[in-house]
Amino acid sequence: MGNYENNAFFWQKIDTLVFSSKFVLSRKQGEQHPEYKNLIYPVDYGHYVDLAADTNEGGIAVFRGSEKSSMVKTAVIAADILQKEIDVKLLVGCTKAEEDLILRFLNQTDFQKTILVRRGNEIPEWGLTD
Repeated sequence: MGNYENNAFFWQKIDTLVFSSKFVLSRKQGEQHPEYKNLIYPVDYGHYVDLAADTNEGGIAVFRGSEKSSMVKTAVIAADILQKEIDVKLLVGCTKAEEDLILRFLNQTDFQKTILVRRGNEIPEWGLTD
């Protein structure tokens, strides 16, 4: 599996962010991307925004699958050379089949490629605080 090291404390922080936010739907499953009409969203897509914020702009990008769970089990890290950015998107309530569809959706062009990071329970030595 390569040199990836998980950190359970990272996922705890993700849980805190998710549970202190509200989900705002941007695109429903089956809708076209606003700029790239050949890209069709495989699941609902939106953002978690701060419950206390006055605006629904920005936030944490989220793909929401068909499962009723609100636990984040995976995240996708995307390198986008058109936007010149590294972007993180959380996958919530997604089945393995939906994860595959999301990865295919995000990797359709040569301008963006992604990796999938699965939740783990390990705590590496460097993850501990005093």
